[in-house]
Amino acid sequence: MDAVAAFTDTYLPTVNGVTYTVKTWRDTWLARGGRMDVVYPGSDDYGPDDGEFPVRSLPFPFYEGFRLGMPRIPDDVENVDVVHAHTPFALGLSGLRLARREDLPFVTSYHTPTGEYAAYLTSITSVEDRLEGLSERYERWFFDHADTIITPSAVSKRYLLDTVGVDADVTVISNGVDIDRFSPVDAVSFREKYDLSGPLVGYTGRHGFEKCLGDVVDAVAEADIDATLVFGGDGPARESLEQRAENRGVDARFLGFLPREELSAFYSSLDAFLFPSPVETQGLVALEANACGTPVVGVDSGALADTVDDGVTGYHFAAGDVEGFAAALRRTLAERERLRANCLDRREQISVDHAVDELADIYERVR
Repeated sequence: MDAVAAFTDTYLPTVNGVTYTVKTWRDTWLARGGRMDVVYPGSDDYGPDDGEFPVRSLPFPFYEGFRLGMPRIPDDVENVDVVHAHTPFALGLSGLRLARREDLPFVTSYHTPTGEYAAYLTSITSVEDRLEGLSERYERWFFDHADTIITPSAVSKRYLLDTVGVDADVTVISNGVDIDRFSPVDAVSFREKYDLSGPLVGYTGRHGFEKCLGDVVDAVAEADIDATLVFGGDGPARESLEQRAENRGVDARFLGFLPREELSAFYSSLDAFLFPSPVETQGLVALEANACGTPVVGVDSGALADTVDDGVTGYHFAAGDVEGFAAALRRTLAERERLRANCLDRREQISVDHAVDELADIYERVR
């Protein structure tokens, strides 16, 4: 199998969708006998394994948990067949430089629409719009250097082609889910540990303002259901979510970051997973929930328009429509058993093994 050098601006110990994808793809690639080196921003909180190469990094002041890696190529990254950049920024530029220097195929993954995060840098609308425009022009320049671009959904592919305006080959490959890890489990002990009972609905992931998680609280309040709302994860929006739940009279529990080994029990304990974020390029947690047999109530915007199969693995609602969100939640709970069976039937289709099969085909095609 090919020797691959992967460059990413986010990796362990930070836990997010990009980190999960890079790590699971790498683990699967290694298990198949291949080599996939990873170059990432170093942190004192994570010691690298063989083939993981941290570079000097600094904390990014506008986005908690993100670090800026210095754009360099470690000397030990050599004799590779393909360069794969999971970011268009600092370390992505290092990957591009390596590909050019060694005349290697250059593959990129489009994980995050960077223009969506301009609000973290300024609250001035005109400046935010300008930053979004600059971001799209930069992305167009970077991605046009790729032999192919991988996106996790058809929506993100259309965004790259129509909004960013890239002039390169774009291929859709789902990030995939480790279905050995994410599968239905008996959640009784999980419920007992966190003192949870009765019907549960919830979300886990980063509590970022861009994810519109306040709509979750409002929808549960409007739905008038006998269920506890459970949040896993943490982030800058947590305090406002706690206050919102108190103001709306919603029984909400905030569990904080959960150990990865508890996530299957978290998903399995839920009657519905609630996901209003319009900024996802795939929404991996929605697929993890489905793999555990939990239907998703997701916004009909961004990648979730594709990730959630309406009426099959969950239901959609229009962005910002809290009443529609509440109605979709009530319908999902009413059809819980049918939707659960559909989710379980699709486990192989959303597996990381299936994703890596397609990734191997991409590497072979660009060589």
